[in-house]
Amino acid sequence: MNPDALAVHVTAALNDLIAAGRLPEVDVPEVRIERPKSRDHGDYATNVALALAKPAGMPPRDIATLLAEGLAQVAGIASAEVAGPGFVNIRLDSAAQGELARTVVEAADTWGHGTSLAGRTVNVEFISANPTGPLHLGHTRWAAVGDAIARVLAAAGASVATEFYINDRGVQMDKFGASVMAAANGRPVPEDGYHGGYILDLAAAIVMAKPDITSLPEDQQLVAFREAAYALQLKQQQQVLALFRTHFDVWFSERSLHESGAVERGMAKLREQGHVFEQQGAIWLRTTDFGDDKDRVLIKADGEYTYFASDTAYYVDKRARGFDLNIYLLGADHHGYVNRLRAVAACAGDDMDENVEVLIGQLVKITRGGEEVKLSKRAGTIVTLDDLVEEVGVDAARYTLARYPADSPLTLDLEEMTKATNDNPVFYVQYAHARISSVLRNAEELGIDWRAADFDPSLLDHERENNLLGMIGEFPRIVASAAELREPHRVARYLEDLATAYHRFYDMCRVLPRADEELASIHIARLWLCAASRQTIANGLDLLGVSAPDRM
Repeated sequence: MNPDALAVHVTAALNDLIAAGRLPEVDVPEVRIERPKSRDHGDYATNVALALAKPAGMPPRDIATLLAEGLAQVAGIASAEVAGPGFVNIRLDSAAQGELARTVVEAADTWGHGTSLAGRTVNVEFISANPTGPLHLGHTRWAAVGDAIARVLAAAGASVATEFYINDRGVQMDKFGASVMAAANGRPVPEDGYHGGYILDLAAAIVMAKPDITSLPEDQQLVAFREAAYALQLKQQQQVLALFRTHFDVWFSERSLHESGAVERGMAKLREQGHVFEQQGAIWLRTTDFGDDKDRVLIKADGEYTYFASDTAYYVDKRARGFDLNIYLLGADHHGYVNRLRAVAACAGDDMDENVEVLIGQLVKITRGGEEVKLSKRAGTIVTLDDLVEEVGVDAARYTLARYPADSPLTLDLEEMTKATNDNPVFYVQYAHARISSVLRNAEELGIDWRAADFDPSLLDHERENNLLGMIGEFPRIVASAAELREPHRVARYLEDLATAYHRFYDMCRVLPRADEELASIHIARLWLCAASRQTIANGLDLLGVSAPDRM
């Protein structure tokens, strides 16, 4: 029995008490089931009696006493006792607790998934880089965290689409084209252009593919180099993200907003809501009505659309595509966009608390031996995603980036990230998975078919077995909270605790029979528990986009 199943029993017991007239007619609040820090307080506890006291007009201990009496009758619950001002401490019988191992193994890849966000259609937009250079360290953080957020949202039941917004319009694209063109013609790159060895690489690749390009008139050359370099650079970004296991359902071009008429449609939507006005020949959106620090220009006096016009059209387009929640993951220098994007939603007639959410990721720096380092070989002074992956590997990079709250600055120590020791969190968790896989392989080599054998869950009554089962049972709630709060680091920290619980269990509870020992039912039960632990670790790592190796 896991915490969610127990919460259902608690809710049912309270409703039975209300139906029997032993409690007043009140709405039963959401039942919270906690895992006590001390086993002396039982396997689980609930404070629902405290929450019910005021609406029921009864002392919380009286409610707790009635609830404990009802729960004591539930199959699988060994005892329910009142503690403190009105807590109910619950102990499960070992069979009910141990049965969780079978539940996990049979659920397989879906273990931990839930329905808390079922019915929500979510668009998660992250990275959103210019196609004018390699993805840098800031993008790398969102590549790991944004992808993990999308994964936990989907695991919580939401319908999720991930989206990369390609900033392929504007002055920066012309500067990019001019930089590559200058390099191809042996001229210095413009001072305000793009610098770094990758510009030379792009120029060489384009000239090799199109030898006549440098003979075009200057204006035609600029366009030709811009478009060819754009295509190559975008392809490079897509390739490195695929290598990093970051998947996007949609690659959305800013240009397409203007070419498809989406900007005009977005403008019409905003006009309908009455928040567009004209001043000094320019067209404005009155975002100050909804918390922005100033109103924003949509069309300049010379008739040119602003970048903000694209932002507003993009939001309206997302809503037209059916997304009821639009999550934006932006860099540390984009704090000003929080109120701006919320105001756009309100100006479009939406609920800015329900339909839009903006998350800001803080800066990342890399050190080795306490000294900040620059890894880049071809991109000037920036650290690129390619560089980091080459230095530490995909798993170490993804796990470490996802392990910390994204709104906190982060320093990555390259030496720590690559250590094959228990001090390295990703190694520690992956090693637990590999260790369990080794145990299960050994069982197979001994001819033990634990899946086909009789499984007696009541035998899993050792304190370390109970602790491990309790940890495994927490996984669905960890996933749900990670999704609700957009905090995938909760999954990483949970996995580390689970790995610790498994190692402690394994050190105290012999899983396989010794050479001179008969195979017993306890060995079968513990193999089921091992398999459940391995499945939970694998599922958690998958939510972070990290592999679960069978050997290390």
